[in-house]
Amino acid sequence: MFAIALEKKQYKTYCLLDHHYQSRLEVVPERGGMITRWQVKGKELLYLDTERFANSNLTVRGGIPILFPICGNLPEDAYLYNGRRYTLKQHGFARDLPWTVTNQVATDYAAITLTLTSNGETREVYPFDFELEFTYKLKGSDLIIFQRFTNLSGTMEGLPPQVMPFSTGLHPYFWVSDKSKLLFEIPAMQYRDQITQKLHDFTGHFDPNVDEIDGIFGPLTGLAATATDLSRNLRILVGYHSAYSNLVFWTVKGKNYYCLEPWTAPRNALNTGKLLTYLPPGATCEMLVHLNATFF
Repeated sequence: MFAIALEKKQYKTYCLLDHHYQSRLEVVPERGGMITRWQVKGKELLYLDTERFANSNLTVRGGIPILFPICGNLPEDAYLYNGRRYTLKQHGFARDLPWTVTNQVATDYAAITLTLTSNGETREVYPFDFELEFTYKLKGSDLIIFQRFTNLSGTMEGLPPQVMPFSTGLHPYFWVSDKSKLLFEIPAMQYRDQITQKLHDFTGHFDPNVDEIDGIFGPLTGLAATATDLSRNLRILVGYHSAYSNLVFWTVKGKNYYCLEPWTAPRNALNTGKLLTYLPPGATCEMLVHLNATFF
């Protein structure tokens, strides 16, 4: 019923399969360890800009990129730590670096574990030693993303023991053909426009005629949000660990996607400290995001 296949496309692609449910998950380790395809009942759930994906010099727009060690951007792409100025581009570096496959399971479900460890390149922009371990688990209409973050500072040559500040998030691009048919249930009554900084009351839907919507919800009063696409009779649930303090909704007019992104901290948190996760030396923390797609 469950299987994992390796396909040699432009990038090595691991395909997790639930044959009984016609579910499929495609993961590309060398392209940021990201999910590039998710199907349930044989139907596509994610958007992927294939031209950007094919160009390794460009960040991917589509699939489910991983955000670490920041979510969003920093003013002038910069932050200060211990009196030194560091440059870090939007959403961090995890979505651009190659990850390593460290485990595969195809028994009562299909799962793959990927690992990213700090190196000289990451230390230039983020002066901490770390290990990230993400496990993608596919079963039926459920996709579970288990995350483990470890502060290795003090265990590797060159960097002393130090508390590691970070934020993390996921940036799923859900495919949609008619945005006027979308309804949302999000556990917050207002969102802040990240472009204009204006607050807006939330009514359960967004105006599909606006050129760009980039809204952040928080504080959240629940651990799940849902998006219902009436044009496809599809409901997507986004559940998340309590460490995720914000949800971001982003879409651009004329593009067949909307994003519903769980973030642990808002933009510029490395400078402001707002809602950052502080991980002591040698410590590990774990988080989980649960996606479910139901056709009705």
